[in-house]
Amino acid sequence: ILCLSLSDSHSTDFEVHRNWLAITHSLPLSRWYYENSSEWTLDYPPLFAWFEFGLSHVARRFDPDMLDVQRLQHRSPPTVLFQRLSVVCSDLLLVFATRECCRCVREQKPSRDLLKRPSFILAVLLLWNFGLLVVDHVHFQYNGFLFGVLLLSVAKHLQSRHLQGALLFAVLLNLKHIYLYVAPAYGIYLLRSFCFTQDNTDSSVRWSSFSPARLAALGVIVTSVCVVSFGPFVLLGQLPQVLSRLFPFKRGLCHAYWAPNAWALYNVLDKTLVTLGVRLKLLQEAELPKASMTGGLVQESQHALLPSISPSVTLVCTLLSVLPAALSIWLRPRGARGFLRCLVLCALGSFLFGWHVHEKAVLMAVLPLSILAVESREDAGIFLVLATTGHYSLFPLLFTPAELPIKILLMLMFTLYSFTALTSLFSGHGSLLHPLEVVYLLGLVVVAIACEIVYPLTPWQQTLPFLPLLATSVYCALGVCYSFVRLYVILLRQEVKSKQL
Repeated sequence: ILCLSLSDSHSTDFEVHRNWLAITHSLPLSRWYYENSSEWTLDYPPLFAWFEFGLSHVARRFDPDMLDVQRLQHRSPPTVLFQRLSVVCSDLLLVFATRECCRCVREQKPSRDLLKRPSFILAVLLLWNFGLLVVDHVHFQYNGFLFGVLLLSVAKHLQSRHLQGALLFAVLLNLKHIYLYVAPAYGIYLLRSFCFTQDNTDSSVRWSSFSPARLAALGVIVTSVCVVSFGPFVLLGQLPQVLSRLFPFKRGLCHAYWAPNAWALYNVLDKTLVTLGVRLKLLQEAELPKASMTGGLVQESQHALLPSISPSVTLVCTLLSVLPAALSIWLRPRGARGFLRCLVLCALGSFLFGWHVHEKAVLMAVLPLSILAVESREDAGIFLVLATTGHYSLFPLLFTPAELPIKILLMLMFTLYSFTALTSLFSGHGSLLHPLEVVYLLGLVVVAIACEIVYPLTPWQQTLPFLPLLATSVYCALGVCYSFVRLYVILLRQEVKSKQL
């Protein structure tokens, strides 16, 4: 990891975080969320701004010039070294969180061979996760640190330390608000299984067991964290400005590279219908609004034939997609593992139907699913499909020829280990994958060869540069949607078994 972290490859996120270091170090608090000298303005919650502020005091010992707000695109070797090392050091929290999660793993048949134990396999799946290596150490971000907080929170709930888990999640939300995706799972679970202390014989909630003291404790925890995070900006009268930075709805339905979700399929359906309509002379091309989803830009766009999607529509779709999972842990709670399954479904539902979703957000489902994958054969099969598909969808993040062998090698190593380790763990119980799933995953190899090797050699590379991204996004979206449906099938099957009992 250290060798990768010190590579010379640069992404726009280097400048994003360098600029945030400069803003928090060189400017007064009152200007943090107003500074716009760079296009990469501060758009994370205040706790992450304080995190950058702390890093900036170490950064000045490497290169003080990186803390000058006006030095845009400053990328001296000491600056790159510091930023790479900061990711490596912050990942220590991920290591600790992984240790805590591994201590919670249920082992059906304890093995004397350390390498075949579910806890060891989980440690590798979390710490050597291809997606985290790519987005943090080869690209550049702090997702390992943030996922460390999430996994530590999950581990605390698995250990029945619910107040600690709630505190950690409140901190996480104030570090990066994308984790609102999984907030429904936390809210429903804590209310149902912590604030209500007893169930009826049929597993329904016993309303008389409600504990106002426990609800108050949760309220104090969440409020305290938010006061520490947002309090200074509320006192400055800047809360609307901060919120406008956190929720920039004018960025459009999809990112420049479409995340492999339902809206990628919706966009392609719109394009396909228009193309067929024009060729069959059912539509006049000149009369159609010009759609711009394949422009490769972060911007508002409209569909040519299908209804254009607004933020409110994505919100409704997202809430509907996670509602069955939330109802499940309310009506028939299954402890912390039921909460964990709901968390994965909330993360995946939000990924599929959310507004302006980044491709990296698929990791929010992949990493927690790793815990379920080492305990259940069915979950292991879904994990293999989702992780392989989701990880391959990150390939466009590394687009230079020099990075091609790196991403291929890293993904092959992780994927081969995942398949061999999980197959060995559940040996004797049949194949983890259905034949059609195997065919679909082999299709990723064809897509990879076509997009990464063949297409750059064709003349279409100049005229249709977005086509490989579109093909990657759409093909991977099929696998992500399929995994979401499979997870719900398992949930519904559990509901049927519970009712029969």
